[in-house]
Amino acid sequence: MRHFVDEVVLQNGSRGLLVHVPNATVMSYDFEFRAGHDYCTSDKIYETPHIMEHMVLGANEQYPNARQFNAELEKNGAYSNASTSSASLKYVADCADFEWQRVLDLLRLAITKPLFLNDEFKAECGNVKEELTDFLSSNSRVLWQRLGQASGEHFLNDEERVSAMSAVRLKDIKEHYARTHTSDNMRFIIVGNIKEERKQQIIDMLEKWGLPRGNRFGLVHEELLGAREPIHILRKDVENIHFGLSVQANWRLPDDESDAISALNHMLTGTLHSTILGRAREKGLVYGMWSDFVISDVASEWDFGGQVSLKNAPKLFAILNEEIKKVLAGDITPAEIEAAKQFALGKHQMGCQTVGSIASWYARRYYFDGYIDDYADRPKAIAEINKATIVKTASDFIDGKRWAFGGLGNCTADDLKVLHQQLSELFA
Repeated sequence: MRHFVDEVVLQNGSRGLLVHVPNATVMSYDFEFRAGHDYCTSDKIYETPHIMEHMVLGANEQYPNARQFNAELEKNGAYSNASTSSASLKYVADCADFEWQRVLDLLRLAITKPLFLNDEFKAECGNVKEELTDFLSSNSRVLWQRLGQASGEHFLNDEERVSAMSAVRLKDIKEHYARTHTSDNMRFIIVGNIKEERKQQIIDMLEKWGLPRGNRFGLVHEELLGAREPIHILRKDVENIHFGLSVQANWRLPDDESDAISALNHMLTGTLHSTILGRAREKGLVYGMWSDFVISDVASEWDFGGQVSLKNAPKLFAILNEEIKKVLAGDITPAEIEAAKQFALGKHQMGCQTVGSIASWYARRYYFDGYIDDYADRPKAIAEINKATIVKTASDFIDGKRWAFGGLGNCTADDLKVLHQQLSELFA
């Protein structure tokens, strides 16, 4: 979708992006506060931000309960939701263009005038507990949380979060809201048919939100340590091993290296003809596996995961070792790089086809470090991906020798030690 981006800084300290999509028939709203778990005052009440997120789109000064508020917001087909992460608490909504003002004002009411009623607090505690309990059946999620904790990341896993819920009180919800929901701590991305007249209307509305002044909180810094021993989670009812390999670095990948590792992941595991997954599939070793990367402001991770039988795991990991060693030796063909670049370009051009996907594109970086990642410039960056940068990025990860491996399933700790030893050949 063709679009035009303006960053606006409000007098109340809030700032955000207004993205004009000519003739769009939908308006998308995305509001973010640095108010996630990292900003909780104590691990004893770790689940406070999550419970609060469930309550904000509930009772407020005009609507006595969540059901009535949501019925009003959604009566013409509008959609709303909220989410909590380590750093952020986000509120989102999409609506038809004809009711953009009404929905924006309802979001103002919810975000700035919540009542935090005791009855809704009790109800949402129950709903959050159900949500977290459901997560415990996600084997991959359980594994990767344990890998993260073993590597030095500071957070509670889902089981610990359920246990910590009983300590949260309504006063904790109110305190966290008052401390984090300030105008200076708010960022936003609004996408739709935002012509000049409407742009000024939106700015005027946001200036009147009435949140108190405060500070934009900084991101919490963590050092990744790796793990010397494999992480073993026994689940006798899970026949295949859910595995994870996290290769870690205590620096943030620059943009060109992020593009390079993304292209490399595609070459290794992105398709059924990729070098690791494709070879493994040809031999009947694995149904599926993946690789990806994650970056924060001071750290980066290169991750591999999937599930495989204990019998086939050594053969799969032998292929993984071999193919990564080829990359480190520069054994990458121009055709492989060109194919990865063409795939990235195609995915990019298919990416922003709705106002919501445009909002998600810009939120990915803007909320993180304030950078506006120009959608139109991405093809140039993709075209500049090259072998030298791919090899350097992969080598820097491996040479750091900071990594963690784990498995969940019907296997023993000794089984995982054998696989751990096999993977350690990469880092010798």
